[in-house]
Amino acid sequence: MRTTLIAALSALPLLSIAQDLPQPSPKGSVEQVVGLTNIEVAYSRPSMKGRKIFGELVPFGEVWRTGANQCTIIELDGPVKVEGQDLAEGKYSLFTIPSADTWVIIFNKNTELWGEGDRKDEEDVLRVKVKPAKLTEAVENFTIGFDAVKDDKAVLTLRWENTAVNVGIEADATEKAMANIKEALAKKDADFRAYHGSARFLVDRNKNLVDALAWAEKSASMEKKYWNMHTLALAQAANGKFKEAMASAEESMKLAQEAKSEAYVKMNKEKIEAWKGK
Repeated sequence: MRTTLIAALSALPLLSIAQDLPQPSPKGSVEQVVGLTNIEVAYSRPSMKGRKIFGELVPFGEVWRTGANQCTIIELDGPVKVEGQDLAEGKYSLFTIPSADTWVIIFNKNTELWGEGDRKDEEDVLRVKVKPAKLTEAVENFTIGFDAVKDDKAVLTLRWENTAVNVGIEADATEKAMANIKEALAKKDADFRAYHGSARFLVDRNKNLVDALAWAEKSASMEKKYWNMHTLALAQAANGKFKEAMASAEESMKLAQEAKSEAYVKMNKEKIEAWKGK
């Protein structure tokens, strides 16, 4: 009986450790599609709790795990450029070296690290330098997010205390998108929407404008909508056919009025004015 009791008591700490309890630095995650590349970040979020963070709790000039607990992990399902430098598809641990005027952002191939102590320089895949910015309002919990998401670009932002660090990311989707277009238009059931989307992609990126015009014309010949007629007008103008572009914009505007789409009415009016005399 005494042996059984001792065994039971000695197991209590293990049971306590196994309990599901709230963590001081809870887990967080953020996911963003940039171009056609999915980027996911998993991290832990420590709080200020009245402490001075950068320069004290997180010393300047030393490698920081960039969060709490297990290292922050960033996963990419396609290649990207980080501050103009290539980073291959894959999964990386994210470290930083903060200072008052420059932060070093480190991508390391070892994703099993708990903290900065076991990180090895030779496992670093990429390092970039960025300038920190001052925030007017303090951020209590360490936060990672994405800002300025447009076209194939985004900014990965780290915020804590009164500091924000912005890291530019670019994931060129042109090659992958063109492969998707080729596949979509090769299908027997490719409809006016497929041709319109393909044309609009090229017009917006100012690429392969002859193909853009052909696909816009194909879409309009299959079925006319105010939005694909507007794209046809843009493609015609991009190919220097301004007279035809104004006629298409007039037709798009009429269809938009019937559909009560004031935004397209306004856009067509603006384009017609811009193309006059060209």
